[in-house]
Amino acid sequence: MGKYTKEAQAIIDAVGGVENISAATNCVTRLRFALRDESKVDNDALEAVDMVKGSFSTAGQFQVIIGPGLVEEVAVDVTELTGGQAATKEEVKAAGAEKLNPLQQFVKIFSDIFVPLLPALVTAGLLMGINNILTQPGIFGPQSLVEMTPGLAGIAGIIITIANTSFVFLPVLVGWSAVKRFGGNPLLGIVLGAMLVHPDLLNAWGLGNARSGDGVPYWDLFGWHIDKIGYQGQMLPMLVAAWVLAKVEIWLKEKVNESFHLLVVAPVALLVTGFLAFAAIGPITFAIGDALATGVSWLFQLAPAVGGLVYGTLYGVMVITGMHHTFLAVDLQLLATYQETFLWPILALSNICQGSVAFGMWFILKNAKQKSLAATSGLSAWLGITEPAMFGVNLRYKYPFLISIACAGIAGAFISAFGVVSSSIGVGGVPGIFAIVPQYWLVFGIAMAFCIAVPGLITMAYGKRQLAGQDAAAVAAREEAEIAAAQV
Repeated sequence: MGKYTKEAQAIIDAVGGVENISAATNCVTRLRFALRDESKVDNDALEAVDMVKGSFSTAGQFQVIIGPGLVEEVAVDVTELTGGQAATKEEVKAAGAEKLNPLQQFVKIFSDIFVPLLPALVTAGLLMGINNILTQPGIFGPQSLVEMTPGLAGIAGIIITIANTSFVFLPVLVGWSAVKRFGGNPLLGIVLGAMLVHPDLLNAWGLGNARSGDGVPYWDLFGWHIDKIGYQGQMLPMLVAAWVLAKVEIWLKEKVNESFHLLVVAPVALLVTGFLAFAAIGPITFAIGDALATGVSWLFQLAPAVGGLVYGTLYGVMVITGMHHTFLAVDLQLLATYQETFLWPILALSNICQGSVAFGMWFILKNAKQKSLAATSGLSAWLGITEPAMFGVNLRYKYPFLISIACAGIAGAFISAFGVVSSSIGVGGVPGIFAIVPQYWLVFGIAMAFCIAVPGLITMAYGKRQLAGQDAAAVAAREEAEIAAAQV
């Protein structure tokens, strides 16, 4: 018997019992269940378990928020009590995907591919922010820190090399994750990604100069010229090439005798996909990606404040559906085309607003458990992880969520009107200011101060007005009733 057997059994019973669980696993903070019938979940019983900080359903999974560290111990007891092996995240996702409609499945593909890459991309964003502090003039004086202290130049050079790696070799990262998602060998995906950024190819960022200068190098195949272009920082060519590679590999495994797999499958799959990538997939998707980035930029240039207002308001809604992951691909394309993005700064402000209203709820809630959840999830949102705040607090009471998206829309309109951009994807919260191009720090700082203070204050004022004239016991009872009603 484990240390948390009693609590694990209570959670299992609350989600409908062992017979209602198709698969179960855990992530850093949550238990993840693929349930046969989510209508059997007893939310009152689940909330009664002390260690449970909230629950929500998304992408076909029912997730129970426990907290870092503790969730791993509880997961062990859950596995023992259900009498099975702990499922992998992929198995739980596959079990939950059966309930998704075609649009949800499409969105889920982007989520499955890009979410595993976030640690590398966010780390790169933070390091690029440090490089900005060292090299940007006007922050500490007319000269940059590197200009004032030449000895820092080497440090800045090492930092930017480390930071740029994730973006320069983005096809390698996408190749690993995408081929794995499409059912192929992720090692072949890494090789394909490295192939598309091979040093013998023309660097993608030098394409413009090559076209206006000596011309683009090419392979001559009996008179057919195939451009020798690399795809550094590009996401779309690798996505399509990864899908083709996985399908070719799967087909070859079915058709070739197993004894010849090593000699035939990988070489043929890479040769066919590589040829198609350079001859057709790359040029076509490169043009599509540029058109996408140009189109989005044109819309924001046409009416920047309106674009920021709409995106800022809708971003929180997209998080509920999971569609926000598709816009990560748009951010990456903007970075590849222009070396900056105007969408990501709005995302960071939206996350801050979600955390601020959660902190506002912390001041007015009377239920001790809900107060604790509001505080911890608010801090998490300020650091870029909004789901606990959104699903655990803000959506339960509705008005905090509405206040947060309204304020995010206002902040988005404000920074878009001033043309605020970031040079990378960083931490989508308060530390995100370091990913912003330094010349826009003042404008972004004003918007960030607004998002930290105003949503929380409005939430407190509105919430206290709603609760005026009620005693503490009545308030606590009503909170319990609202929680139950929101989860039915």
